[in-house]
Amino acid sequence: MFEAKFQTFVDDATPGDSAARLKALRAELKRQALDGFLVPRADAHQNEYVPRCAERLAWLTGFTGSAGFAVVLEKQAAIFVDGRYVIQVRGEIDGKLFKPLDIAETTPAKWLGDHARPGARIGYDPWVHASAQIERFTKALAEKKIELVPLDINPIDALWTDRPGEPKGAVTIHPARYAGESANSKIRKLRAALNDADAALMSDPHAICWAFNIRGADVAHTPIALCFAMLPKEGAPTLYIDDAKLAPKTRAALEKFLKLKAPEALIDDLVEAGKSGATILFDSATAPAKLVEALRAAGGKPRVNDDPAALPKAIKNEAELAGARAAHIRDGAALTRFLAWFSEAAPKGGLTEISAAEALETFRRENGDLRDISFPTISAFSEHSAIPHYRVTEKSNLKISRGVYLVDSGAQYLDGTTDVTRTMVVGPASKQLRDHFTRVLKGHIAIARAVFPKGVSGAQLDAFARRALWEAGLDFDHGTGHGVGAYLSVHEGPQRISKLGTTPLQPGMILSNEPGYYRAGDYGIRLENLVIVEKREIKGAEREMYGFETITLAPFDLNCVEPTLLAPEEIDWLNAYHAQVRKTLSPLVDAKTRKWLREATRAL
Repeated sequence: MFEAKFQTFVDDATPGDSAARLKALRAELKRQALDGFLVPRADAHQNEYVPRCAERLAWLTGFTGSAGFAVVLEKQAAIFVDGRYVIQVRGEIDGKLFKPLDIAETTPAKWLGDHARPGARIGYDPWVHASAQIERFTKALAEKKIELVPLDINPIDALWTDRPGEPKGAVTIHPARYAGESANSKIRKLRAALNDADAALMSDPHAICWAFNIRGADVAHTPIALCFAMLPKEGAPTLYIDDAKLAPKTRAALEKFLKLKAPEALIDDLVEAGKSGATILFDSATAPAKLVEALRAAGGKPRVNDDPAALPKAIKNEAELAGARAAHIRDGAALTRFLAWFSEAAPKGGLTEISAAEALETFRRENGDLRDISFPTISAFSEHSAIPHYRVTEKSNLKISRGVYLVDSGAQYLDGTTDVTRTMVVGPASKQLRDHFTRVLKGHIAIARAVFPKGVSGAQLDAFARRALWEAGLDFDHGTGHGVGAYLSVHEGPQRISKLGTTPLQPGMILSNEPGYYRAGDYGIRLENLVIVEKREIKGAEREMYGFETITLAPFDLNCVEPTLLAPEEIDWLNAYHAQVRKTLSPLVDAKTRKWLREATRAL
């Protein structure tokens, strides 16, 4: 009845192979007179979702998370992850081979400086490291005279005998009714940001796809084409992309406003630009060190800074916002059908984390508009729900019985990208669970109701989501919210609500609102909606004020709510939100779901 077409549940972790692979890598390093090697989880664009051929960290260590970094020395090796993966990494790697470390407590550069011998030569692949990252390493290691050595060939690629080939997903033109602005108009705006530079080297495929109104199919769950682009101050831009990705009609449409070249031509073009002394902008977050150094070595002037497309891409136009709202209504109907089904099926037994994920994807596919899921569904029961970025596999799959179930999922539609988390209880909710759930809900409501002046950043709002947890001596180890793209990445910068979110929030930005709480080995809670930054008119205001429009529509589990912990204004918000959910979604669901929805959105 239910099936998953956009995700698999195969256990990709292969720690059993790590010993032989690590031994082979060390032998190759010794052959090249190297004392160590840096292994980021990265491709040439620093993408979150990378093609299978770039999963070098997983191949070597067995760790399958979306962010990680390993350092291999002759006798020691360490793997660094952030707070999302501190539990997962220990279950996937061989701890005798790699020491797992929290990157917030120990950076790879610090560990390398402490453990490598003075004067050591450490190799790295300059295609998969941003130049700013290499500069940070170089500065941190200078005192011990540890040398970073760029390599022409990644040694893992030579050892990975069955490494998949480069992806060749088809490129499509993104329809104007969804893009809301022509590629030529976007190009003019980006040129204005070049200032005195001669060109910008665009290395982020999300930015390129946005700027040229194209989408691709090179990586899972994000409709991007892996490519580079050169945007000169004058003349047509150049798109460096594999010709196999372009159908004749797509090629013809693109050639109306840009030049097409093979990716292999990029280095030569940078060398030519360098010989003429050109100044070229590079994105500090995504530009490979290889490209920056190619220009510099040829005599050019690289200027490494923020991607000029990042902010315009983050501020959605009216067509993109209308698409996001429409996508969330359809998505909310599918999710609500799932929640109603789950509430009946789960208490009967027989459900598993995988079968629940399959059901949710099926409900979404029945919309008829689903292009993909926006990330692998986090379908987590009991202790697995306490792992923020848990991925269920056939090996880890738990049966769902009495306890806490968390589902974090999203979808890709032509008109918008969704991301939503709901936490439910199967059976009665304990007093402790209701307390924790309600404190997370209070944080969610605090963000949803926030009103703030122009210029405020996500870092200034992050504490709003934590206050109720802090009052009980609790917290969570991830940001409160990330930016979301328009039929692009479900995780988009530069906007975010976190301690590190320094970009001022502006109207048109889409962010998640997802505080949580995780009791390791027991249960986890996360409540997530997407919001749009909007202007707020306040009588007598002396400054331009902003707030959030919540666009995700799905009920929260009232069985987990302790009303006595909610202030009157919080109850008012929750009741109004549920009334909106009921009114908007009731016409879009079947009679049985409609009946469940009335009870699920009852007023407190």
